[in-house]
Amino acid sequence: MSKLRRKVYMAAGYNTISMGTGRSEFNPKKTRPGLEHYIKEAGQGTLKQIGGARNVDEGAIGNFMAPRFNKQGHLAGFIPYIDEDLQYKPCIRTEGACASGALSLVSGIKSVLAESAEVVLAVGVEVQNTMKAIYGADVLAGAGWFQKRKNGHAYFFPGQFSDRAKAYYEKYGMEYARKGMKQWFINAIENARLCPTAQEYENKVEDLGTLYDKMAPNGKAFVDSLNVLDCSKVSDGASGIAIMSEEGMKRCGIRRDQAVEVISYAQVERNITNDPPDRTELTAIKKAAKQALDSAGITINDLATAEIHDCFSIAGILTTEALGFAEPGKGAQFVADRNTARDGKIPMNTTGGLIGWGHPTGGTGVHQAVTIWEQLTGNAGSAQIEISKDRPYGMTINMGGDDVTVVAIIYKRADS
Repeated sequence: MSKLRRKVYMAAGYNTISMGTGRSEFNPKKTRPGLEHYIKEAGQGTLKQIGGARNVDEGAIGNFMAPRFNKQGHLAGFIPYIDEDLQYKPCIRTEGACASGALSLVSGIKSVLAESAEVVLAVGVEVQNTMKAIYGADVLAGAGWFQKRKNGHAYFFPGQFSDRAKAYYEKYGMEYARKGMKQWFINAIENARLCPTAQEYENKVEDLGTLYDKMAPNGKAFVDSLNVLDCSKVSDGASGIAIMSEEGMKRCGIRRDQAVEVISYAQVERNITNDPPDRTELTAIKKAAKQALDSAGITINDLATAEIHDCFSIAGILTTEALGFAEPGKGAQFVADRNTARDGKIPMNTTGGLIGWGHPTGGTGVHQAVTIWEQLTGNAGSAQIEISKDRPYGMTINMGGDDVTVVAIIYKRADS
């Protein structure tokens, strides 16, 4: 992809709480907020920062499975529900499994590039705690080719990534691999404890490593090659952000030091009916990231931070390799050496990622963008890391299904 033909910015990010087990507010036996609540909270949280809904030209909402989790389709119609001044403006719903949120960002970016909008409100949402996990696993299996569902694990996607972990163990060693996976889990929880909206914010376990070691993978209780700590949680939540042109920035009164510029993006699709060509590689992530980096004219060494799609700890390990931070088979050691920790060589998932912050599937891509916006503009609060002037860039990678739909976006602080 060539350079963007027009300046595109993001600002005014907002996250609801990622609600689910681990939050003191969560009680599965009591009525909880529904889809509408999360959409409105995230949308209004962004609108308050950009001077209100009258400044918005279009809306985009990312969601995966509301028709099954909530018996609700037609989610674009909920954009005007956020604010009356959004009534009769063009809106669209995007779906690409767990990459649905990032596709709403892509929709907004394209509208700004096409000059059909100067300001787009992007929201990503999912409310999944409406059924037991085993039934929810069947719904989430729709992110893969459902023809394979009957032969897959009861917990379909944990089973898919358990197979990836098993292949990695067989190729490079199980004990070696799980040292890296353990550190990935520790990083996730430590980072989540610094973010008040994170699902694991209240996690008080003192020795996370010992906890992890005690929970060896057990196929009779879960899946063969992962434990539950290797997995992202079932989450309810939403995130919002504004996508703007330079004219849109002026309209909304957004200062340049409070915005990030979208330098490049890439979106790729792998044939969903095919098994991964190599279970120890994330080929779609590798291609999308390379396209985005090449288009931006930078390398991974220019990145100050990255938000990557760690639906499972093994996905975090494999992504460090797909990006080129580690050679094939060296990702587990790269992570075990704390290179991806918040004080490491390349801090990843600084508010906890999918394992620590939470994974409301359709909202994750937008949440990633909000985190990068917070970090590059100094709005991350207790989760803030140091952003070097020599490395002013951030990256998000949002993956749908088993490395099927991937969106990679490169950001830079607008005043840098």
